[in-house]
Amino acid sequence: MKTTFLMRNPSVLVFLGLLALFTLGVTVMSEATGAALISTSFVKTLGKTLCLCLIAIAMDLVWGYCGILSLGHFAFFGLGGYMVGMWLMYERTRGIVETSMANAEIPPTPQEVVDAIGTQIFGVVGGSDFPLVWTFAESLPIQLALVLVVPGLLALVFGWLAFRSRVTGVYLSILTQAMTLALSLYLFQNDSGLRGNNGLSGLQNLPGLDDVPQSVVSLWFFWVSALALGLGYVLAAWVVSGKFGNVIRGIRDDEARVRFLGYSVEGYKLFIFVLTAMIAGIAGALYYPQAGIINPAEIAPIASIYLAVWVAIGGRGRLYGAVIGAAFVSLVSTWFTGGQAPDLPLGVYTVKWVDWWQVLLGLSFVLVTLFAPKGIGGLFDLFQGIRAPRRHGLPLGPDQGAFQEKEAQE
Repeated sequence: MKTTFLMRNPSVLVFLGLLALFTLGVTVMSEATGAALISTSFVKTLGKTLCLCLIAIAMDLVWGYCGILSLGHFAFFGLGGYMVGMWLMYERTRGIVETSMANAEIPPTPQEVVDAIGTQIFGVVGGSDFPLVWTFAESLPIQLALVLVVPGLLALVFGWLAFRSRVTGVYLSILTQAMTLALSLYLFQNDSGLRGNNGLSGLQNLPGLDDVPQSVVSLWFFWVSALALGLGYVLAAWVVSGKFGNVIRGIRDDEARVRFLGYSVEGYKLFIFVLTAMIAGIAGALYYPQAGIINPAEIAPIASIYLAVWVAIGGRGRLYGAVIGAAFVSLVSTWFTGGQAPDLPLGVYTVKWVDWWQVLLGLSFVLVTLFAPKGIGGLFDLFQGIRAPRRHGLPLGPDQGAFQEKEAQE
């Protein structure tokens, strides 16, 4: 009897059940339902955390399962935010302009309205004309499509050039970081068309819903973020299951051998790279309306390094580990940097966690790498009594990375 995908992967059902319970609990305790046990700002924090969990899943797919340490996936995350941010800012500004022109003696022409919108948006960088990248800013369906198309196209071009040249290892990581840095520096320029260092702001205000309180809007975004995380987890679990998942794991462990067996290694890597870039774009499109602002600093290479740290702390090569790592670091970071953690007096010096949090995060990454390479997710192995195989005995393959005789017999 043929079983379904979910029946073969009960952990996916467990994750979806826990996510549903968490979503229901936050909904019941939010200000939008009247209970007010959780503030609106914290609902936004939880919604943003779910988006970070989604991009962590993408990072785990490309790094934990396929072995590509990308230090540029936050660039795709930011591009997704910019695409939806352009529509939000355009429509919000149009509403303001049309309201201010409503009492004019002579009704403004459509072109005058557009010019006024351009002046409002780009006046801060000394401009008034809409750049080419804003061509479809007034169309929500097109901008939503660009959330997938722009990150996916950038990943396709970059990945095709890198993988066909068989760039691997640390060199590929450096290239992805260089791509992110180049994009960030470009967006910092005022003539980039995206308002330079000012970025896009006011994204938390949904056009046409000025009468809806932020408590309700934040809950809507929380629901959509939870739905996106659930669907993303199912998609990632489906990708890594079966033959396809075995091939990408093989690429991670021994790329040369997989190529020798006749598989198109470059094709598999390119598919995973593009897919995860599109997932990152979706996560960014949901994150920044909850954050309210996006600027080029969000795409700086350090953000992608943080992403790798989250996945490593949670447990690379296991999807739930990526979610745990991103959620844990995001919430703990909010606690430390939000001034909620009490200062630690040490006599001659007082530790202020706002200043020392990044040091603590870096130290945690080093300790996890040295002493707990499976991360927080490895605790589940201890509960289940799963131990790493002891590799000893005679090799059964052409190199020392092959399965060992005793391990194969066990």
